[in-house]
Order: sequence, then structure tokens, then C-alpha cells
Amino acid sequence: MTDSKTAVTKDASTATSKKKTASSGMKPKKKSALEGASGFKPYQPKRGEEYMSPEMGKHFTHILRMWKQELMEEVDRTVNHMQEEAANFPDPTDRATQESEFTMELRTRDRERKMIKKIDESIALIEEKEYGYCESCGVEIGIRRLEARPTANLCIDCKTFDEIREKQIG
Repeated sequence: MTDSKTAVTKDASTATSKKKTASSGMKPKKKSALEGASGFKPYQPKRGEEYMSPEMGKHFTHILRMWKQELMEEVDRTVNHMQEEAANFPDPTDRATQESEFTMELRTRDRERKMIKKIDESIALIEEKEYGYCESCGVEIGIRRLEARPTANLCIDCKTFDEIREKQIG
């Protein structure tokens, strides 16, 4: 009986808060998929703006540096976690579990280390004004693709072709 009263009360309070929001004219702030996931706003090119203009370069440099900072913070957290959690368990199963967890963390950090290297290479390409162009065919990669994968070095067509070739070979 208390559960149904609680449910009715929750529904009433939700309806009341929705009415207050609607009556005050306040709309909940919507975030785009990119803004919510990564913390940046998608770049909106100005009319007639040249591809990979200095403003676009700044935008992607900011994204890459933020990403690198997040990865570096994760490395620090892992080091601290491994130092704090390292214990000599008497039970072999507990030791094996801990070792397995540490191995997975280190494998993840190794992938992130490689990603940091790619991020540094992408930042260097921005500085050389060569960022955003496909290494294979030279066409523009595209702003949205670069926002989704800032270290992309192939356009979507070349990447698709590369993946098809990879499937056929191995």
C-alpha cells in the first residue's frame, strides 16, 4: 500500500516540476551528441570559410589536447591505484585475480600510450598545416569525421576500402 502511495506522490511531484518548467518558459538545455560525450561544441564553419582554417586548427588542437590530458590523468590514476591496491594475498585465487586486473589495466594504458603518440602526431600535422587531409588520396577528411576521430588520417572511402582489404587478407 505504501508503494502505490509513493508512486502517486512521485508522479505528482514530477508533473508539478514539469508544469513549473513549462510555465516559467525555461527549456531544459539540450546537448549535442558530441558536446555531451567529449565536452566540446561541434565546429560550425562560417559561410565561405576555407577548410582547415586557423580557427578550425585551434578547434582540433583544443580537442586533441583535452583528450591527451584525459589520457594522462588516467595514467596517473592507474599508477596510484596499482600502488595502493597492491597486496600480497595468501590465497592464490585472490592473487591471480589481482594480477589479471593489473594486466588488463596495463594493456589498456599501453593502448592509451599509443593513442597519445597519435595525438601528438596529429597536433604536429595541425602545426604543419597538413591536418585533415587523407594520407592516401589527399581529399579532405571532413570536420565531423575528425571530431568523431580526431586522429583519423584517412577519408571515409579510403578507410572503408582499407578495412575491406584487411578482411580479405586476414
